[in-house]
Amino acid sequence: MTNSTINFQPLLSNELVKARPLVQSDFDGLYRAASDPLIWEQHPNKNRYQLADFKNYFKGGIESGGAFLVMDADTEEIFGSSRYSDFITETSTVSIGYTFFVRKCWGKGYNKALKQLMLDHIFQYVQNVNFFIGAVNKRSQISIQKMGAIKIGEVEMAYYGEPAKLDFIYAITKDQWFHQRSKE
Repeated sequence: MTNSTINFQPLLSNELVKARPLVQSDFDGLYRAASDPLIWEQHPNKNRYQLADFKNYFKGGIESGGAFLVMDADTEEIFGSSRYSDFITETSTVSIGYTFFVRKCWGKGYNKALKQLMLDHIFQYVQNVNFFIGAVNKRSQISIQKMGAIKIGEVEMAYYGEPAKLDFIYAITKDQWFHQRSKE
């Protein structure tokens, strides 16, 4: 990403999660977290638990300039990763995605806590956020809809070094997000 006035890798934290910039030395710990095949069963690339596919995912994260290592706020146990990507100056839009969590975090508010931090932060700089979610990834689709994002389209998406797969595009504007937050 290129806009030098936007901090795409801040330190983020709340009562559940800490997110910090992903660095090369995080590879082994993050791969241990990602090596469960069931994490990836609904993702566009179901083989990211395998070393070669995970290396590609990790390399894309490092090169993105917007990737995070996500940890438990208390224990700092590595739980997963997420990233900002695809900043478009003309439309003041950024994407959030490439997110995964270890299964013990599922359904316990960790994804919501992280996305709240990421959205609160990035809406200081942009007006729109997109989420590209695999067409078969029902868990993520439901999760992002609960946060107020609306499906706006479908696209064949080729992730970093991976073949194209069908994604649903969800979007939320800054105004929609802060309206949603005011109801909590």
